[in-house]
Amino acid sequence: MFEALWRYRYFVLASIAGELRGRFARSRLGLLWSILHPLAQAAIFALVLAEVLGAKLGGVEDKTAYPVYLLAGMAAWTLFSEILNRCLSVFIEYSGTLKKIAFPRICLPVIVWGSALLNHVFLLAAIVVVFLFFGYIPGAAWLVLPLGIVLISLFAFGLGVMLGIFNVFSRDIGQILTVALQLWFWVTPIVYPQTVVPEHLRWLLHLNPMVSLVGIYQDALVFNRMPDLAPLLLPTVIALGLFSLSFLLFKRASPELVDVL
Repeated sequence: MFEALWRYRYFVLASIAGELRGRFARSRLGLLWSILHPLAQAAIFALVLAEVLGAKLGGVEDKTAYPVYLLAGMAAWTLFSEILNRCLSVFIEYSGTLKKIAFPRICLPVIVWGSALLNHVFLLAAIVVVFLFFGYIPGAAWLVLPLGIVLISLFAFGLGVMLGIFNVFSRDIGQILTVALQLWFWVTPIVYPQTVVPEHLRWLLHLNPMVSLVGIYQDALVFNRMPDLAPLLLPTVIALGLFSLSFLLFKRASPELVDVL
C-alpha cells in the first residue's frame, strides 16, 4: 500500500488541491471559511463564558488569557475532528469514483488527511495573527507544535479509517460518532481547565488520550512551556497502534468495499 501511495503521489497531491478548490467553489471567501469557522466558534465560547459568565483561566490575571486558551484547544480539536469526520465518510462520499476509476483505494483517506493538514496550517497562521493582537508573542515552545500535529493526525487518521470501513458496512457508525464526538469534546479540557474537574473525576482524564494531545497546544500557545512527555507516552502508543491497525484492516476489507458500496 505504501508503494502504491508513492507511485500515485502526484495524483494524491493534485487531488488535495482539487478538493480544496471544490470545497469552496463559487465562494467569495473560499479557504477563509475553514479558518473563520473555528475562530468564530472560539469567539462565541469566549463571549458567553468569559464575558457573560465571568470564566477565567486559573492563575492568570490577564483578561485575554481565557480566549487564547480557547483558541489553542479549539485548534487542536478542529484538526482531530476534521480528519476523523472526513475519513469516516470518505469511502461513501467517493463511492462513484471507486466504481469508475482504477487507483489505490488507500489514496482517498490520505487525500482528506492532507487536505485537513493544509487547512490546519492556515488556521494556525490566523491564530498567530490573533495572538499577536492580544499581545502574545510566539516563544520557543511553539516549536513543539509539529509534535502535536503529528500525534493528533495519526490518532484521528487511524481511528477515522477504521470507523470509515465499518461505516460502509453499517451506517449506524456515523450516527453514533456524531453523538460521541459531542460528548468527547466536553470531557476534554478545552473550554475549561483541568483544575476545575472534581478530584474524584480526574481519573477519567487519564483515560482520554485527547487530554494530553490538546495539552500540547495549550502548553505551547498559552503558557509558552514545553509539554510533559510522560503523559504523552500512552496517547503516542494508541495513535501509532490505531494508525498501523487501520492499514491492516483496510487491506483485509478493501476487496469488499466497492461491492458493498
